[in-house]
Amino acid sequence: MTFYVTAITALSRALGAAAMLLTASAALVVTHMVIVRYFLNGSTIWQTEYVIYALVAATFLGSPYVLLHKGHVNVDVVQTSLPLPARKAMQILSGLFGIAFCALLAWSGWIYLHEAWAYGWRTDTVWAIPLWIPLFPLPLGIGVLVLQYIAEIMKICGVAE
Repeated sequence: MTFYVTAITALSRALGAAAMLLTASAALVVTHMVIVRYFLNGSTIWQTEYVIYALVAATFLGSPYVLLHKGHVNVDVVQTSLPLPARKAMQILSGLFGIAFCALLAWSGWIYLHEAWAYGWRTDTVWAIPLWIPLFPLPLGIGVLVLQYIAEIMKICGVAE
């Protein structure tokens, strides 16, 4: 079980690094777009679409890393006032709800990704990239988020340290 937690932690960190790179690349592309559009009076075609997709991908891919570091929004007023056994039970229950929601989201994202791939869907923009490319981070990031939730529950239960 410790191997599972170690592997998922490494995968969550790798996706966190990918999210950081996507965010940094979006910032660079916005800078490029401003320079081209306002200083060189040039046309920008792909920049806005890239920035939108990169930031959405960073959100999905970075979510397991955020959970790993307890960075998700958490209202813990009641939880911190409870005794340890009740607090652990509440954390496990909320983790199970997180798993259920994220598993459903990852599954529906996978179906949407598969349809986009199978039918050759493209974006309705001038850039017209294959739609599966911006859809891929949803099932990947949220799928790993499910695995990270499982690892967090294992840590709470003391199965893996």
